[in-house]
Amino acid sequence: MQYSVGVEYALHCLTYLIDLPSGSSISIKDLATYQGVSETYLSKSFTKLAKAGIIRSMPGVKGGYQLARGPEHISFWDVVEAIEGSTPIFQCQEVRQNCVLLQGEEMPDYIRCAPCAIKVVMTDAEEQMRQYLKGKSLAWLQKELNEKIPRERQEATSRWFQQAIIRR
Repeated sequence: MQYSVGVEYALHCLTYLIDLPSGSSISIKDLATYQGVSETYLSKSFTKLAKAGIIRSMPGVKGGYQLARGPEHISFWDVVEAIEGSTPIFQCQEVRQNCVLLQGEEMPDYIRCAPCAIKVVMTDAEEQMRQYLKGKSLAWLQKELNEKIPRERQEATSRWFQQAIIRR
């Protein structure tokens, strides 16, 4: 199992919405152009993000998207769940019940009454990953990026989006 590239695009695009001036928004066209991805593809992800309450759309000719809540209140897990859905990664099929030695016999208690040990481990691992991703917010990501990306590059990105807003 792997997360789709939609999660990565969503997280990157959300970082561009963090420092928007009050009342302004960024269009899906500008986000798609900046990221080098199709508008159609990004629109599908943004529809999911809006439905999850992570972003909101601003209507009109100069409309676009902005964060629906503060970046400290949007976790990586919120984005993953919005894009990928909430279906667990591991889907236990109880294959232990298909053992050739059990055919025609009553299911023994050690199978019928006890949870599958593999399912327990996989579910626990998934929960640990979920908790980890819940602990990483867009605010955390912004701080990390600010420490790693040269100031000139950050300013160039900001200018690019400000000019895109003005062009609309």
